[in-house]
Order: sequence, then C-alpha cells, then structure tokens
Amino acid sequence: QVQLVESGGGLVQAGGSLRLSCAGSGRTFSNYPMGWFRQSPRKEREFVASISAYGGSTNYADSVKGRFTISRDKNMVYLQMNSLKPEDTTVYYCAARYSGAADSATNYAYWGQGTQVTVSS
Repeated sequence: QVQLVESGGGLVQAGGSLRLSCAGSGRTFSNYPMGWFRQSPRKEREFVASISAYGGSTNYADSVKGRFTISRDKNMVYLQMNSLKPEDTTVYYCAARYSGAADSATNYAYWGQGTQVTVSS
C-alpha cells in the first residue's frame, strides 16, 4: 500500500515556474515507477511525465517536453514546471504503478488527491 500527498500548486503568471512535490509513504516507495498526470473537468486524465523506480529513466508528454522536469529523491517525487502557460491550468496528480505503459493512467494503482495549478495570462 502506498499513500501519496501532493503539494506545491498555486497561482502563477504565464512564463513563471512552480515545483510540485509528492510525498510517498512506505518502505518500498522507491520500488514504484511514478508519474504525474493532470485532469480538467469533463476531460480524461492526461499524462504529463513519468520516472522509473530508481530515477534512471524519464518520459514526458510532448506538450511539456523542455519545460517540465520530473525527479525523485527518497520518498519524494517532484515536478519542476517552467515557462508555464495558461493551458497548463488544471489539477495535477502524482501516481504510482507496478508495471505497464508509463503514459496510461489505467496502469497506476495509487493516486494522490491532486493539487491545483492556475496560470494567469
């Protein structure tokens, strides 16, 4: 069992930066590949970024590549978001999976409660 708690969301102007944090519980947290997703009302959950169990491999959605960076350290996973755009406004979730494609939300077993990011123009 893994429990995840996100923090770091907020309001920022376009072009600004935010760093989201995800605190994970459990001694085996490092064994889980992790991902960040985002979801707006009436839309499907969208893949943002993923990182392998020990941080050796990362993947990004085309929409955030070059602007966002995922990283992990001990029981934390981070999403550094730079050059933010109004279209990045939504709720962001971190998630843990056992296996399967990193960009598919259905492969993730554990989810945090989400943190709101709002980018003003």
